[in-house]
Formats: sequence, structure tokens, C-alpha cells
Amino acid sequence: MPENQKKILILSYSFSGQTNGLLRRVASALEEAGITVIKERITTVTHLRFPVSSIPACISMMVKTFLRQRIKIAPLSTKAKRNYDLILLAGPTWSYNPSGPVLSLIDRDGPTLFKNKTVIPLISCRGYWRMHWLGLKHLLKRCGAQVPNHIVFSHPNKEPWSTVGVFLKIAGKNPERHPFLGKYYYHFGHTIDQQDEAAQFGKILANALNTGLPLESINFQTPKALP
Repeated sequence: MPENQKKILILSYSFSGQTNGLLRRVASALEEAGITVIKERITTVTHLRFPVSSIPACISMMVKTFLRQRIKIAPLSTKAKRNYDLILLAGPTWSYNPSGPVLSLIDRDGPTLFKNKTVIPLISCRGYWRMHWLGLKHLLKRCGAQVPNHIVFSHPNKEPWSTVGVFLKIAGKNPERHPFLGKYYYHFGHTIDQQDEAAQFGKILANALNTGLPLESINFQTPKALP
């Protein structure tokens, strides 16, 4: 690897797989632009099943996540603790908040992992992401991180159908196949267009790192990412 080659750590948690789908496109675009990409997944000690078993189980999960319940995670590998030019901290919104595994990561490793590091959160959500973003930025800055920007991908369905559809999907139902709900909730998760936009964001990030463009000057709030 050339001495001046830029390095990015993609540190992520994905419950349903939607975050991972976006990150694959971001990482490929970064690597094609000559950036070294190291991927580290945040893994829970106890496997979290998606979808959960029932509507009552989904309600229970939503209450716990609204209260910001932590979920115990496995130790990170040593590669996550190296020096990087940028860390992408990626994960879903859970009831307006960062996910329990991400909150556990910050509690346990935040001061050593993020101190004096540049971190950009990548958020996958159904729509209500602002509280997640503001809370996460506060926690990262308290750990000593620089947080110049954020990337958000929102599910494309309109409200209130997005909330209803995601709830049923997590509970193990198929609302997109329902004769009535399917007219308004037609797709779970992110679209192919959004994945293409994720690849474009990877190219933009790579260019910024290679040319010295300020990360805070990049506009990630596009109609495809936030339909």
C-alpha cells in the first residue's frame, strides 16, 4: 500500500441487512477510487433475530429501544483500533435513537476509539432520523471525535404507511403483499436508486479525501437519499 494512500474504517451494525446493502456500494466506490477500506462489523453477543417472532415481541422491542436500552456486543478486532483518515459509523435508527449495539460500542470503546478521529455517521432509517443524528453527534463529540457531516438514507414510503409497514415487517408480516397496505407500502428498505446513490457518495468521499476538500462542504442530503 502506498504510504500516502488514504484509509477508511467502516464500522457498522445492521439488524435487517439494509445498512449492509448501502455499505457494500459505498465501500466498492471507495476502493475503486484508490482508498483502502477496512470493514468491521459490530456483533451482538446474543443473536438478534430479524424479523422478531410476533407483534407483541415487536412492541416490546420498540419500547426498549425508545428507552435507549443497550445490547451487549463482542469485542472489536485490533484492526478497528488503528489510525484512519476517516471512520464511517453506520447503523439503523431504532425508535428515534441509535441502535442498542451502537450505543454499547460508544459506552465501552468510544473514548479510546473516537478520540481525535474524524467520524461521519451513516444512518439507515424509515424517516425519523434527526433525533438519532443529534444524539449520536453529541455522544461522539463527548468522546473527542470530530463530526463534520452525516449521511442519511430514508425508506422511500410515505408516512404513516412507512411506520406501519416497518412495524409489521419487523413483526414478521409482509405488508407489501397485503391487498390494501400494499398500495401505500410497496417496498421494505432501500431502493436500487438509493444503493446507486450510496455508490456516488463513496466516490464523493474518496475525492474529498484525495484532494483535501473539507468534508463539511459535501451535500449528502439528496432527493434519492431522502425521498
